[in-house]
Amino acid sequence: MTRSATILVTGATGNLGGAVVKALMANGMAVKAGTTRPEGAKVPGGVTVAKVDYTLPPTVEAALTGVDGLFLVAPPLDVEAPAKLKPVIDQAKRAGVDHIVFTSALGVDQSEVAPLRAVEKHLMGSGVNHTILRPNFFMENFSTGFLAPMIAQGGIFLAAGEGKTSFISIEDIAAVTAAAFEKKLYGNAYNLTGPDALDHAQAARMISEVSGKTVRYHSLTEEAMLQGARDQGMPESAANYMVMLYQVVRSGWAATITNDVQTVIGRPPISFGAFAQKNAAVWK
Repeated sequence: MTRSATILVTGATGNLGGAVVKALMANGMAVKAGTTRPEGAKVPGGVTVAKVDYTLPPTVEAALTGVDGLFLVAPPLDVEAPAKLKPVIDQAKRAGVDHIVFTSALGVDQSEVAPLRAVEKHLMGSGVNHTILRPNFFMENFSTGFLAPMIAQGGIFLAAGEGKTSFISIEDIAAVTAAAFEKKLYGNAYNLTGPDALDHAQAARMISEVSGKTVRYHSLTEEAMLQGARDQGMPESAANYMVMLYQVVRSGWAATITNDVQTVIGRPPISFGAFAQKNAAVWK
């Protein structure tokens, strides 16, 4: 991938996509920001914006025109991800895209029925140069993601039990993504984790310490978490997907720690403690 390569970033206005846009630009690449709502999209100067709606194939075809690489992300908690993303991969191949970096999820290679695993396998068989990233739960879920409103009310309410998670920052995922394009890390899959594994009670204590705000973790039953998601208007399929993810956490599978971030970018990933210090003002 040359310095002048153009990369289409899907989900470019989301937390991860936005970080990837910045990381690619820092590495001297041109970026096309793909989003379902291009009107008024906030992107850095010099970034082209394109409408990308997986349910509208013409938008995908148009957005892939003239790009060298594709950063592909699935809609969150979407059991229909294979039906939506397989055609995108096929279109990228037809468009002559040289390299696809796909963000999957930690552990999906251990379940052949996982929706994201189906996308991985389609990509691996597509004939397109590819890199698969399998990150764990994002640290930013606590600062700007779905846990932030809970923390604002002083609690974290999840059916995570006492299971530990090796949370990873999206900044590290973005750095790995940029390196994957830059170094042409074709045919590789990386399991991306932070350097330590914490349970949610420990995470709550760290947030309390740096913010001066008392935050407590409340371990819910699956039924209570599912009902809470419904009450918030989450679609039933997405709510059930979330329940499944936290079954993984309770079972201990999310506690895995790898060295893949260091292997790719030459430095260790940020710790949760450092992340909490950096974001202390968010929680005050």
